Amino acid sequence: MLRRPYYIAFTVVVLLTLVLLNLPGRTTAQIKLGLSGLFLPLFGLANSAHRIADRTGNSLVPKKYLLAEVERLHLENEQLKIAASQTTNVWLENAQLRQALGWQRQVPFKMKLANVIMRDPANWWRTIQIDLGSKDGVITNLPVRTSDGLVGRVEQVGYRSARVLLLGDPKCPVAAQVQETGAKGVLVAGPSSILDQSIVQLSYVPRNSLVRPGNRVITSGEGGYFPRGIPIGEVVDTNSVDFGLYVEARVKLTVNLRQLDSVWVVWP
Repeated sequence: MLRRPYYIAFTVVVLLTLVLLNLPGRTTAQIKLGLSGLFLPLFGLANSAHRIADRTGNSLVPKKYLLAEVERLHLENEQLKIAASQTTNVWLENAQLRQALGWQRQVPFKMKLANVIMRDPANWWRTIQIDLGSKDGVITNLPVRTSDGLVGRVEQVGYRSARVLLLGDPKCPVAAQVQETGAKGVLVAGPSSILDQSIVQLSYVPRNSLVRPGNRVITSGEGGYFPRGIPIGEVVDTNSVDFGLYVEARVKLTVNLRQLDSVWVVWP
């Protein structure tokens, strides 16, 4: 009973074969073309699947190689940033030096440019170390300034370096005057300098002096250390002291003592 279906199927195949063999050649070719058209999309789909698989296999890269490439690109980007930053710093430094040299030619003093090489963390606002010393002719009490104004004076000299006492130190008093009125006084680091190192105090100004906020303060040339006319700062405000006998003025320095990269040592 189980073999009967096989016999029937075999008989059908034999009959179809005989029919196809007896058909005309043109009809047989058309039948073959139709059958191939049915199976051709399946063959094309299989080939496409093989091509996609090959492309996917070729495009897949192990994760460790991708991470290594990302790290390489990151390092290259950082190096480019550093190079760009260094180029900008060099350009700015050259511009500052050109400006300083041009300004130096207009000043009737002998001056030498010095680089700030060290600051004492314990006296950050009071002293700096420069790379000029006795071999360069530096002696104590020489004025030190920038193109913006007074910085301080040389306190101690070594062979190749020197220590500069800044205006923020109480041991660096300056004989000063108000440029607009000629009122004179002594400029020292006052109580305000503890909170704000850019503020110093002009003391012992005569009470009848007309000192106003915004007035410019310069060195008076008295006292033996600083030549006359070096800018110091601008008056912020004033008040009377000692029962109105004197006037004190708070002065904001023109030089930013926190950002000193290079200074000029002055031989009056």
